[in-house]
Amino acid sequence: MARMHARRKGKSGSKHPIERIHPEWSLKAEEIEELIVKLAEEGKEPAMIGLILRDSYGVPDVKAALGKKLTKVLEEHNLLPPVPEDLNNLLNRRNNIKKHLEENPRDLHNKRRLHLIEAKIRRLVKYYKRKGRLPEDWSYA
Repeated sequence: MARMHARRKGKSGSKHPIERIHPEWSLKAEEIEELIVKLAEEGKEPAMIGLILRDSYGVPDVKAALGKKLTKVLEEHNLLPPVPEDLNNLLNRRNNIKKHLEENPRDLHNKRRLHLIEAKIRRLVKYYKRKGRLPEDWSYA
């Protein structure tokens, strides 16, 4: 897939297993769901929960094990964060760049980065409002 703000192709991206079959040696579906709820109650974000399940508990694919995505499990238990994780990460990056630009106002490269990040934020907010994940009157400013 092509990069959003660059004129080149990108190679990185997650690679799922060819077969979406949950292996027998891994944890059972009920145990995985309990772990997801426990980790979410501890304050872990969905991506971090997936990494912990993969690295510490040997769960290769949550969707193959449960038949639903990790965020769907969090939504059923009312543990979904109010702001989606990818949007929250972009907002944190925006704040860090703004803080940097207050100290270095002539840094033109990071001014451009800030414009690109804010464009991504606007697109994501529009998407999440359309999908009903964010309220219509939500604003990040």
